[in-house]
Amino acid sequence: MRFTPIAALALGTSLLSAPAMAAAPAWNVNKANSHLGFGVSVSNQGVHGEFRRWDAQINFDPKALGQSRVAAIIDMGSAVTGDATRDQSLPTADWFNTATFPRASFVASNFKDLGGGRYQALGELTIRGVKHPVALPFTLKIQGKNAQMQGSLTIGRSSFGVGQGQWRSSEMVGANVQITVTINATRR
Repeated sequence: MRFTPIAALALGTSLLSAPAMAAAPAWNVNKANSHLGFGVSVSNQGVHGEFRRWDAQINFDPKALGQSRVAAIIDMGSAVTGDATRDQSLPTADWFNTATFPRASFVASNFKDLGGGRYQALGELTIRGVKHPVALPFTLKIQGKNAQMQGSLTIGRSSFGVGQGQWRSSEMVGANVQITVTINATRR
């Protein structure tokens, strides 16, 4: 098929008349009032920690889920649990191996509305260079320009290579890790 000036004019006119795909609004994370935490069983006792340094680029609109996107970067060396010995071991090659893999990431561009202010982000979580699809269920409350999101998911640490050598077994450190996130944000 030959592309004539008349065909080009018709195509251009149809593109101009088609509704533009608007991007979902951007949100600024209020880091002082947001939290990224984790929990795991150690010697049959619950241990909770948090990542102190992380950032998220959020474009989200409940009415435009197809245009919504989230990309979070986590500084793995910022993990703390409140126990100095444990905190010093987290960056080592047995655990997060921050010398080789300083950051983890979560990227999602597929969202489902579950009803009642509940959603699910389907994305990819990368830890220690290992990427797996995950589903993050969350609740969202938007009031004016302010929003609060809360969510959690459970991952198997061994599938990301977290826990090497003597720590590979789940005898002392549980196999599952719960990740919790609370984000307070303001629409730009």
